Amino acid sequence: MSAVVTDVSRPCPRCGATLWSDPRFTSWCGECDWNVDPLAPEETSGRTAGHALTAGARRGDDSSPGPRHDEGSAHTLSRLSLITAYAVAMAVHGVTVVLAASAVWCVVRGWGGLGAPLGVVLMFLAWTVRPRLGRPPRDGQVIVRDGAPVLYGLVDEVAEVAGTRGVDVIVVDTDFNAGVQTCGVRGRRVLTLGLPLWEVLGPQERIALLGHELGHYGNGDTRRGILLGTALRSLHHWRYFLAPTPDPAPVEMLVNLLYLGPRVLVRGVLLLLDRLTANAGRHAEYEADVFASRAGSTEAAVRLMDRILLDEPVSTIVRREAQRLERELRRPGRKKETGQDASRLWEILADEVRAVPEHEYERRRRVSAARKHRADDSHPPTHLRRRRLLSGDPLTAAVVADDAREERVSRELADARRLLAAEIIRDGYAD
Repeated sequence: MSAVVTDVSRPCPRCGATLWSDPRFTSWCGECDWNVDPLAPEETSGRTAGHALTAGARRGDDSSPGPRHDEGSAHTLSRLSLITAYAVAMAVHGVTVVLAASAVWCVVRGWGGLGAPLGVVLMFLAWTVRPRLGRPPRDGQVIVRDGAPVLYGLVDEVAEVAGTRGVDVIVVDTDFNAGVQTCGVRGRRVLTLGLPLWEVLGPQERIALLGHELGHYGNGDTRRGILLGTALRSLHHWRYFLAPTPDPAPVEMLVNLLYLGPRVLVRGVLLLLDRLTANAGRHAEYEADVFASRAGSTEAAVRLMDRILLDEPVSTIVRREAQRLERELRRPGRKKETGQDASRLWEILADEVRAVPEHEYERRRRVSAARKHRADDSHPPTHLRRRRLLSGDPLTAAVVADDAREERVSRELADARRLLAAEIIRDGYAD
């Protein structure tokens, strides 16, 4: 059941213009932007995060669409940055090779019996910092091809538009997100679809979402490549391994002090790789948005950008309705929870989002513009992605949704919808 929307006209306290208010959303002024962003952005803690924040703002300001007068110089600089990034990535992996080779050398040399223990320690370190090829998400429901031929067929059709192959595994989880990753030595492709996002999209917007994700393979996103991707994962793992122990005992204080130098070095290399690959990563996101337009149409890709801005209200709706359904299902005399009861969560969410008024979307676009990179940390600001989509010639859909296929895909996801809804109702929703 969708919420009842009530529009109330009252003057803006700053400029006197009419405010259109919805009881579910923030009241704001479209003339002077009064109260457009009532919640101040959270301060980012930590020197590394602060550095990334400043760099992100600078990248966001420099990401606006349109031709640049120094495109040739920028392209040359980008190539040099990528070459340097590959060199840094090779150095990161070289540390693992050196540790492993040193371990073997210690064991071979012996050194009066001391070489073997030292070799074991070095080999343990080499194993700890080894490149990670990625693994499928542990949470969520795995959808196999044999159990969802229509969904996989849709993904394959969109992949063809992106000039790449489809995926090997689809995982459905409870995040308001979607993503692709390559896992294992065989390079298995995993597509993760967050049901809270999937359920609030229309059929053509879902195709645009698939086009964006598969477009990362079609455009050769360097950050997702084996060399850079594994180097970044290794560095994040090193940073976790070297993180200081909170409230340390005396021995732990000494360990924290010994780790200080390596920790600063790892943090610096991470920042360096982030800066070196930032332009390529941002370009890859814009190119993936182009594939979203080609697959689902520019109109659908723009609507997808608007839906992405609803992450906060979607989280609120899911949490609120999950708590309400839990109370309802626990009422005395009621039969044990059924899958159909739990799946109502997604129907309620879709109804609520369909009732979001246009002025709330506009407010969130302006918030995205004001916060720049804070809208999403790993992507260009959403408002710039949306603007770039609208700046070019509109594209028609290469893959057109139809009701019959949508119904069959819905049936293929029915078990996952039921199980994930029941999980949220039982355990709560952590966005």
